[in-house]
Amino acid sequence: MAKVLFIVSGATYWVLKDGTRYATGYWAEEFANPYKAITDAGHEVVVATPGGVTPNVDMMSLRPAMAGGEQGALELEGIIRDAEVMRRPLKLSDVRLEDYDAVYLPGGHGPMADLAFDADAGRLLTAQLASGRPLAIVCHAPAAMLATRIHGESPFKGRKVTGFTNEEEEGVGLAPRATWLLEDELKDKVGVDYSRGETWKPYMVEDRNLVTGQNPASAAVLADRLLQILK
Repeated sequence: MAKVLFIVSGATYWVLKDGTRYATGYWAEEFANPYKAITDAGHEVVVATPGGVTPNVDMMSLRPAMAGGEQGALELEGIIRDAEVMRRPLKLSDVRLEDYDAVYLPGGHGPMADLAFDADAGRLLTAQLASGRPLAIVCHAPAAMLATRIHGESPFKGRKVTGFTNEEEEGVGLAPRATWLLEDELKDKVGVDYSRGETWKPYMVEDRNLVTGQNPASAAVLADRLLQILK
């Protein structure tokens, strides 16, 4: 049995250009589907957040239109409700990476508000990348790579990476309102070798021990790949 660390945003809102607080958190599908796949396979999941705060689900991600219908929304709600680990997260500052076989980061706009600027998140991602053990990151969670920079340099520079696209951000209506866009910052500030697939379709990129997914639909694909690696 493997032990997988989920590094989850603790944010409840994201401040937009005009100062508006946009309600957010983690995206249900990106936590629930990998959590269910990994635990159903007999592995253990431990959750850690900045300051050990209880993660907040982005309520938009539980709308039937976003969750593949009423049934899909109910299934996601059920998984989250039964996930006791979400109610007693560790503090990122207390995490000992050597205790875990893999690390996974779900997205939602939450990471744009906290993990992108969190020194502990940056330290843990840097150490996990260097360890050679699996590091899987989906959707907006590659924002945490911004926190790995020291004097402007990131260990993720030159790595093949995907993440939520500018086009997808436009699709949800937030591109013109956001203070920054993930695709732009990954290219310009982190210096990754960014690629993308079709909007809203699963797309995964693997570069040594780093596996990234473009959007919510990519989370299940990432979980499957993680399970293959952990076998």
